[in-house]
Amino acid sequence: MKKIIILCSLICLSVDALLAQTKHAFWDDVQTIKAYDKIYAPAEHPIVFMGSSSIRRWTGLQQAFGKYNVLNRGVGGEVIDDAIYYLDDMVFAYKPRQVVIYVGENDIPIAKNTADSIVNKTVKLYTLIREKLPDVPIVYISLKPSPSREKYLDKTIEANQKIQAFLNKEKNVVFVDVYNLMLKDGKLRPELFIEDRLHMKPEGYAIWEKALKRYLLKP
Repeated sequence: MKKIIILCSLICLSVDALLAQTKHAFWDDVQTIKAYDKIYAPAEHPIVFMGSSSIRRWTGLQQAFGKYNVLNRGVGGEVIDDAIYYLDDMVFAYKPRQVVIYVGENDIPIAKNTADSIVNKTVKLYTLIREKLPDVPIVYISLKPSPSREKYLDKTIEANQKIQAFLNKEKNVVFVDVYNLMLKDGKLRPELFIEDRLHMKPEGYAIWEKALKRYLLKP
């Protein structure tokens, strides 16, 4: 009997380990957000801000754009492939009237990712959104100049330029260049960032707020 119990326990542990391995990155974070939605239902047809930690950590988003009915659905740490994977949960589920995107900066330091591959992933993300939301306006925020990733700035600039060139040919989408707005005399501004030199202080978000406000749809 004891052997059977031990065997069953080992099987259960193996199943749990297998399930953990098959979960997509940030699965638990997304499930937490979905559970929160069941308790506090989001407003209908919001402007969904999606993307990585620069969105997730924008704690002043509601205060900045309260009258626009915005919804923060950033997932800290995600790359473009993660954003694609969670489109149903983090974007389409809310039937947004507008989508604001910031994702791709976490793809930059990955050695196998070239500027072109980042552009291709971004185009795929955009295309999938367009397939489901053909008439919804999209705002794409350029990759920002983070001091902690200074050695990747050439790749960042190239990706920004190529993404902008693609989006300029598309309809109902705006490319917002925060990269150059966050420079001073062409140089990086560490004072806009917290100690990790990656995530922004309120002063950095103030630049984003000013750049984005003119493009957001009021309810």
